[in-house]
Amino acid sequence: MVDIKCKTISDIIFQFRKEKNLTYAELEELTGVGITVLHKIETGATKRPEFKTLKAIATALPSHYTEIVKCYIEEEDRVEPLFEILREVISLKNDLAPVVALRLLQSPQRSTEDSLQRLFYFTESISDDPLRASLYTVIVQYSRERGVPYYVAKGLLQKYLIERNDLRRLEETFLLGQEITYYVDFLSTEEKITFYFRMALHAHNIKKYNECIKLCEEGLPLEKKDTELKARVYLSMINSLLRLRNYDAVEKHLDIFEKMENEHVVIPSLHIRALIKARKKEYDVAIPILRKYLDEFSRDDRLHIADELLEIYFEIGDLESFAEILEKEDEFLPEQPKTPQKYMALGKYYRHKGVYQLCIGLIDEGIQSFVNSLQAFEKVGAFQKRDECINVLLSILSIVGTKDDSFKTMIKKIAKTFQLDVTYENT
Repeated sequence: MVDIKCKTISDIIFQFRKEKNLTYAELEELTGVGITVLHKIETGATKRPEFKTLKAIATALPSHYTEIVKCYIEEEDRVEPLFEILREVISLKNDLAPVVALRLLQSPQRSTEDSLQRLFYFTESISDDPLRASLYTVIVQYSRERGVPYYVAKGLLQKYLIERNDLRRLEETFLLGQEITYYVDFLSTEEKITFYFRMALHAHNIKKYNECIKLCEEGLPLEKKDTELKARVYLSMINSLLRLRNYDAVEKHLDIFEKMENEHVVIPSLHIRALIKARKKEYDVAIPILRKYLDEFSRDDRLHIADELLEIYFEIGDLESFAEILEKEDEFLPEQPKTPQKYMALGKYYRHKGVYQLCIGLIDEGIQSFVNSLQAFEKVGAFQKRDECINVLLSILSIVGTKDDSFKTMIKKIAKTFQLDVTYENT
């Protein structure tokens, strides 16, 4: 096959005809484009054909589609044809979309702000998230170069809202969100609320509790309605304060939280008041309340309560009650976790279960529970928790003192699966 290295559409057509030994009549039959038009394009008499003509040629020469479009947009600077090309490459899922988008922004027919606005609104209508993110990247980069912070802010926000959904990249996408703080003044009030609320939840999910509190303090005063999202964000702030052991602040904000006019307030506030008792080690009060809630709350809320009870029972050495919780797992384990919090809670649950099983001699079952825990942490990129989990497993097996080589083999398999640098030592 002839190696095609061309800079113009006329080169592509000429070399394709030469390669396939085609007449103009045969090329007309292949493309549906008339002989006269093909001849003018090949000879260079027509340097900028209509896009419908280009599309017919490019479709007939699929192996050269990308090259033809690239050649075409180098010569084309009209806005409407470029938008037509952008729609075309998007419909074909061709990776040229960012290239065409940049060419659109460079068109001298529109001002920079007008071009950015139109491309931004167009990008909002695209359903393919990775493609939308790539176009927002173009918008952000071009806006930086041209000194248009308004679209830097809007583009970064939309890109962040897409990429934060990748549960394995939560730490990385949080950094992207932090960049928006430098441009937040260019966002509308609604956009600011979205930014602060989503970032606050994000910070809580990756255990950046101080950052979560600060983001909540910025965003909560902006939202005047008691929406479900506002309730979730307020709860993330309270949970962060709880994690930081600032119990006075927790109780102060709980008093405010409980006055919100939202159906999603009652159960979390009851749960947190019980957790305060547990954190203060007032177990005689906390345990009955948590056991009651484990039976009464919806399935979606029970896993976190079960984790709390398991931690308490483990600390006080009540293995009988610990086992009772494990026997109820069909009543509270989520069928399909969807949020980072659920995956983290699931990872904790299986780690608790694995510890218990290993300690009572159920080695195979215990190892499987640890594998389930590792998989849950992996789903949300909680690699530190994953590493802690495998080290707990190795430590317990070492204490148990098993000498069965099959367990060593299983440990090596787990380490290889999760790409962990660990060794098994029997003491």
